[in-house]
Amino acid sequence: MGLAFLATFAVAQAAKPNVVILATGGTIAGAGASALNSATYAAAKVPVDKLLAGLPELSNVANVKGEQVSQIASESFNNETLMKLGKRVSALVKQADVDGIVVTHGTDTLEETAYFLNLVIRTSKPIVVVGSMRPGTALSADGALNLFDAVSVAASKDAAGKGVLVTMNDEIQSGRDVSKTINIKTEAFKSQWGPLGMVVEGSNYWFRAPVKRHTLQSEFNIDEMDTLAPVEVVYGYGNVSRTALDAVGKSGIKALIHGGTGNGSVADRIVPALQEVRARGIQVIRSSRVSDGFVLRNAEQPDDKYDWVVAHDLNPQKARILAAVALTKTTDSKELQRIFWQY
Repeated sequence: MGLAFLATFAVAQAAKPNVVILATGGTIAGAGASALNSATYAAAKVPVDKLLAGLPELSNVANVKGEQVSQIASESFNNETLMKLGKRVSALVKQADVDGIVVTHGTDTLEETAYFLNLVIRTSKPIVVVGSMRPGTALSADGALNLFDAVSVAASKDAAGKGVLVTMNDEIQSGRDVSKTINIKTEAFKSQWGPLGMVVEGSNYWFRAPVKRHTLQSEFNIDEMDTLAPVEVVYGYGNVSRTALDAVGKSGIKALIHGGTGNGSVADRIVPALQEVRARGIQVIRSSRVSDGFVLRNAEQPDDKYDWVVAHDLNPQKARILAAVALTKTTDSKELQRIFWQY
């Protein structure tokens, strides 16, 4: 009887997908002083083994292993952190005994990491980035369900080939499109093009698929990269001066993202400053600070004449990610514009 039970248990475990959770910190690993602290708390306090121990239901959907890659609040992520995480994800997806990856992450820069992985990881295996808006110690904490949803999506065959995904608040979002839109509500992550689907009680319901190039179809490969190109962001606003732009433009960067108003508009007094930046060989990329921005080429500014690039529908922080990746392969502005249209 005992041997038969063990044999049956072993077969059941072998039949389940194998999912690796890479933990990086953030609110999902945070703790507050009391259950009433949903907005004031310390991030990146709970290690991955305790996160998993607190959610035994994960064993119902996958064989789960946890690994602590870093333990920081995501506003402190930098290019080196991204590269370290990306290299580890790339190594894991090559293993035959790994069916999916979940990355737990702070929400402040979660959208940037998700987009970075979407660009540089060559795999069709599901990769899901997940966070929470409230620490696990808070009333109505959202982290446990978000993590369960992330594991169930990463373990599912129907999530394969859809690029890097983000599961928050029962929605399955594209890592390319999604952004954090508010800082104190659980429905913080939205895409201007809508979610790809929903995950409800461990089942996925899909409504659309991403069409931009990603993961297995990407021309970028983190295995061939050691560093990212230095790129900075400068915002436009009423009464803007060229002080910050001039300083950043002389800091050794390879590209400057201008987060303009409206359709990536550039104030008249800033145009000469951006022209000077471009004359020094630095790529100038017009993005928009509008939450659902869409920048048209040669609208507002003569991009062809100035040899500038437009960021398409990417917000400034995502435009920085794509530029930092793309500039490891090309410094040609026309090639860079092609990349912004395709990714």
